[in-house]
Amino acid sequence: MTRQDRSPLPARAARPLVPALLCLLGFLAVYLVAVCTPFGQRTENSLIHENAGAEPAWIYGWSGAAYRSSAMPPLESTAMPTLLVGLAVIVCVTLVRRCWWHGLAATGTVVATVGAKELARTVLPRPDLVDARVSLVEASFPSGHVAIPAGLALGAVLVTSPRLRPYVTAAGMLWLAVTAGAVQATYHHRPSDVLGSTLLACACYGLAARLLPPSSAAADAHHPRTLTAVALAPAAIGALVTGARSDSVVPSLIFAAAAFLCAALLWCTTAREPVPSARRAPHRIAHPADPERAPTRQDRTAVRGPQP
Repeated sequence: MTRQDRSPLPARAARPLVPALLCLLGFLAVYLVAVCTPFGQRTENSLIHENAGAEPAWIYGWSGAAYRSSAMPPLESTAMPTLLVGLAVIVCVTLVRRCWWHGLAATGTVVATVGAKELARTVLPRPDLVDARVSLVEASFPSGHVAIPAGLALGAVLVTSPRLRPYVTAAGMLWLAVTAGAVQATYHHRPSDVLGSTLLACACYGLAARLLPPSSAAADAHHPRTLTAVALAPAAIGALVTGARSDSVVPSLIFAAAAFLCAALLWCTTAREPVPSARRAPHRIAHPADPERAPTRQDRTAVRGPQP
């Protein structure tokens, strides 16, 4: 047995628990059920009151819908600046940590998420199957406002050091839940819109993580397998507060549930399968005639002969 035979096998990259293909299938399922069926359209349209606007939403003052109000990033006019600043931060972290492959994957995740959202909004129609009013016929699947925090949060997870990664993931989950709840409570988007954008971002992240070269797998070897469930509590509270409206209870709970599900999807996507420990060849008992066996004291004594 040579030294090469006893060396550990090359490191294998840790795979996301939720693969990209499963996220894409979920994206298509949400679109087909919620947008392309009369049942789905009636269900989501019933959540939006015809005579009520965005003002009863608890987050109305920070949503940018109020006159001369400051919009919470990335809502209203802050969407593009938020995207550009987020990409700049990812580039700076990549330069500081010199994690070139992870930085490229993070940038690709953000760009692919936003680009896929624009393509899907153009290609996927919203047919009027229930004779809805004009304000409900406009295509809104998937949500662009939710695609930005989802893509940036997942991109930040890729370039962050393993020690800070759980905290960055928790902050991204909270930001995503708050944004998803706000756009629903203000009647800018439906639950299927926010879920579709999140699934699209998770698919891009899964593909980018899958394409990372084996040489960069060592940086992910000590990545936390899963984030503690305590990190879901702030996301749940944020979804409940931002998805609430003062004129309805059941729709508010549905908006909050959809926003929390977006955060949970991000949590499951960033969790990794454990990387198996490096396997070594089994130890074997050395035979006295084995040329690779280390010489013992008795062997050296036999060669030198008896000492006087």
